[in-house]
Amino acid sequence: MTSLGLYLTKKSVNRAMVSRRTGISQARLSQLSSNESTKLRADELYLIALAIDVDPGELLKEVYKDLKLLKE
Repeated sequence: MTSLGLYLTKKSVNRAMVSRRTGISQARLSQLSSNESTKLRADELYLIALAIDVDPGELLKEVYKDLKLLKE
C-alpha cells in the first residue's frame, strides 16, 4: 500500500465520495492507493485534500515524508 493509501485508510476515507467530489475515477484512486509505481499528480493531491477536508500541505507532507535532500 502507498503512503496515500495508508493515509486514506487511517482517516477512514470513503473513496467513492472522494471520486464523486474530485472527478478522479475509483480505479485511479485504487491505483494511487495500492501501486507504488503510480505517480500522484499535484492536482490530484490537491483535489483529494479538498475532498477530505484536510490542508493540502498536511497531505503532501504525509505522502512524501520519506523524501530527503541529497547530502552535499
